[in-house]
Amino acid sequence: MYVPDLIRTKRDGGELTEEQIRWLVTGIADGSVSDAQVGALAMAIVLNGMSSAERIALTGAMRDSGDVLDWSDAGLPGPALDKHSTGGVGDKVSLLLAPIVAACGGAVPMISGRGLGHTGGTLDKLESIPGYDTTPDPERFREAVATAGAAIVGQTARLAPADRRLYAIRDATGTVESIPLIVASILSKKLAAGLDALVMDVKVGSGAFLAKREQTEQLARAIVEVATGNGLRTTAFLTDMDRVLGGSAGSAVEVRESIDHLTGAGSDERLREVTIALSAELLVLGGLQPDHSAAREVAQQALDGGAAAERFAAMVSELGGPSDLLEAPDRHLPTAPVRLPAEPERPGTVTSVNVREVGLAVVALGGGRTREDDRVDHSVGLTDIAAPGDEVAPGGRPLATVHATDEEYARRAAAALRAAYELGDSAPGTPPPVLEVLR
Repeated sequence: MYVPDLIRTKRDGGELTEEQIRWLVTGIADGSVSDAQVGALAMAIVLNGMSSAERIALTGAMRDSGDVLDWSDAGLPGPALDKHSTGGVGDKVSLLLAPIVAACGGAVPMISGRGLGHTGGTLDKLESIPGYDTTPDPERFREAVATAGAAIVGQTARLAPADRRLYAIRDATGTVESIPLIVASILSKKLAAGLDALVMDVKVGSGAFLAKREQTEQLARAIVEVATGNGLRTTAFLTDMDRVLGGSAGSAVEVRESIDHLTGAGSDERLREVTIALSAELLVLGGLQPDHSAAREVAQQALDGGAAAERFAAMVSELGGPSDLLEAPDRHLPTAPVRLPAEPERPGTVTSVNVREVGLAVVALGGGRTREDDRVDHSVGLTDIAAPGDEVAPGGRPLATVHATDEEYARRAAAALRAAYELGDSAPGTPPPVLEVLR
């Protein structure tokens, strides 16, 4: 096959065969297709899209470009189940869902990513736990899943290597915003993880990767279609990201909030609802519960009764973290030396929040990254974050509490938060945390 001819086919709006797509993906993975050719192909896909058959073939070929995990002989306690989020601010659902599902009989081999841009990454949060190994060798990963029922780790170079190279070139050539390529990137890694079922959390709103409802619906439907076409049972949830999910944003502060939920020391209603809804869906998809009512009940019992906390503690210990993290989180999690209330300029009720700007305030504190090689300060972030409908005032309820390395960074973050919030005289309508479910 001749690469320029295949690029021309996509450039002119044509359709590639499965054989042609697999040949191209092999070339992307082994380097025989040049960076210029990969960039040109990506741009042609951005401009002309891909058919359903092409999307399914591309994702399957990217899955097969490296190792595909096989859990059949790993002694798992139940089916291999997983969840993936398109990214948001304060999104700590994975830290709760993985131990909940494990406590309900599932096994969660969760391969997660780091934060980039305004969104936080699950791996960054876990790396705030001293000793926690996000890159264990394959045998340790398998043992942790089998023993604790869940393990959250990072992608290895041997899983979907075509995606690693394609994403880097897309990032450099302005071709990230393409639904077929986004879907293939997300699902190739999940398919390579050898899952029995997957639930997708597709964020909608100002803090989401794709802010508009129409775009997110297209993405969610494409994910379900392509995953199902590759033999993976998948449901997509559209969830609200016009407010921070929970009360914190930043690595260590989000781990602390998650521990509070697991131990019963604190709870956020919307974070809890999203977590329980996604967990229940996985239990039904995995055949562990007969219906959603029963699944919700056992998921809630796992969270409220302490079984999920035990699984989380076991996961942390299996992957090198402290065995007493849940009993003494303040002894182990890093803390920033400066805490400053971000006070509003006047009293009022929060009517709207630009959640993306809130996330960027955390990045500016050092708690996120704008490039993949940026170093993250796990101690900084925001707590007590106000949401639409909350009443705030100078000297009273702040917009948030800033955790920073010095006073100047804290003041800048407080100013950014004031710019991100709009205040009025009455509370706005409150959308449900789960907006739609696509099965």
